[in-house]
Amino acid sequence: MPRAVEHIRRMRGGAQAHLMRCSDDYYYIVKFQNNPQHTRVLANELLGTILAKNLGLPAAPFAVIEVGEDLIRLTEELVVQIGLSRSPCKPGLQFGSRYPGDPAETVAFDFLPDDALAQVENQDDFLGMLVFDKWTCNTNGRQAVFFREPGRPNHQALMIDNGFCFNAGEWNFPDAPLRGLYARQRVYDSVRALDSFEPWLNRLEQHFSSDQLDQAAKQVPPEWYEGDMDALYALLDRLDRRRPRVRQQIEEARKSSRQPFSNWK
Repeated sequence: MPRAVEHIRRMRGGAQAHLMRCSDDYYYIVKFQNNPQHTRVLANELLGTILAKNLGLPAAPFAVIEVGEDLIRLTEELVVQIGLSRSPCKPGLQFGSRYPGDPAETVAFDFLPDDALAQVENQDDFLGMLVFDKWTCNTNGRQAVFFREPGRPNHQALMIDNGFCFNAGEWNFPDAPLRGLYARQRVYDSVRALDSFEPWLNRLEQHFSSDQLDQAAKQVPPEWYEGDMDALYALLDRLDRRRPRVRQQIEEARKSSRQPFSNWK
């Protein structure tokens, strides 16, 4: 298990995550148990990352990161800020999403101009992520970062931030047509029909098993869900039963006022 050894900087966002260098020589965006959103968002991040990877999607590698009390005590920025109050980040096991390289050498963008966005090498993975986000009821918009590997001319998209899957700390599924969509509709230009989502729909419906959900659950530290195994397995049971509903949810998104799939005939 990697251990955090150096604080690099505070990140933007409601979870108040931090970029940290860890003992395995990788850099991670670390979310803490006492983040302002909910402890369960760490469980959501881990489960979501595993399930997205099982669907063949480019989710950032993750690790359970140990952050020690001494590092927190000696690092002024490792605090949670709510209004005017500041409290130290909680030591122990945290969720880490691996940064794509050394931040001194690799720049990750959360926005690209339209021309560059159209040239992203794996743009169609946004279609797969919509399948994933509808399945898991991601109540946040789809988040992604873009980076360019050395020697490659175009950016790649890396899918991040699954904390609001399962409706964050609520662990329920309040579906709505626009939920889970990426803000930039250009990524859906290749959609011509429901068949455009077929590779991922087929994997979800035909090649996913309850055993995969069980194996994912076993990797979640109990403190990330208050040790409530009944709640965790009730969540996964509902998730398993939702798989056949995703096609209809995509159809509902198509018919919504936003009209996200402008080339669907």
